[in-house]
Amino acid sequence: MNQLSIILPAKNEAPALTALLPQLRAAHPDAEIIVVDDGSTDETRSVCKSSGVQCLSSPYSMGNGAAIKRGARAATGDILVFMDGDGQHDQADIKRLLDQLNRGYDMVVGARDWGSQAGVGRGVANTLYNWLATRMTGHPILDLTSGFRAVRADKFREFLHLLPNGFSYPTTSTMAFFRSAYPVAYIPIKAAQRIGKSHIKPLRDGIRFLLIIFKIATLYSPLKLFVPASAVFFLLGCANYAWTYTHYGRLTNGSMLMWSASVIVFLIGLVSEQITGLMYRRDA
Repeated sequence: MNQLSIILPAKNEAPALTALLPQLRAAHPDAEIIVVDDGSTDETRSVCKSSGVQCLSSPYSMGNGAAIKRGARAATGDILVFMDGDGQHDQADIKRLLDQLNRGYDMVVGARDWGSQAGVGRGVANTLYNWLATRMTGHPILDLTSGFRAVRADKFREFLHLLPNGFSYPTTSTMAFFRSAYPVAYIPIKAAQRIGKSHIKPLRDGIRFLLIIFKIATLYSPLKLFVPASAVFFLLGCANYAWTYTHYGRLTNGSMLMWSASVIVFLIGLVSEQITGLMYRRDA
């Protein structure tokens, strides 16, 4: 049986880890458990030591995505399971993730229902992300931002260079797997209320989540974003020309500007598509 590595990014999550780590060790005695301490100032390191769990400590906070990358590089297992260190994820669901992975998938994600969302705002945002990602990929995506997932280590490490250091590593990795034709599956899970205070700030992260919308499109197929935008500029130029010709009998600079913007946006989309293809290129 392939060795299993369980990776938990954690920043000041000592209270949750105190309960979670013994459960993980009892349920998976042969698994490699790695806590990536993202610059914690609490007792995270001592909790890991007392539980006999490997702890990778950073001298300062680098971000959730950075912790995931550090853990993935250090892990020795063929299968990687990522779960939050704040107590939201039930370790009993790991077996369900692995069972589904063994059916031929390269990534299995725990999909939260509406009741497991951290507030109405987060639930609405995640629903929007799921809808957009589904439209972009042509595959049903039930939870784009879930951090609870099992992956094949060799496949996941192909995309480490794409992962951001911040909070959107689930989005990036999911879109990368779909882009590379690696099969992805979802299983329903219930996420509990986190223990301790959330690290997400509504105003700051609201802007970040807006940027994720554009990242979803550009990670998978930029032309699916740029072609509709180009068409909008072209149609606006035509509508402006029709109005000015009817009223003034001439072509105005406004129409030319919008047509020019249409061409420029389309060309940017073509270049972006080529760049995206190079990002996923695998050299022999």
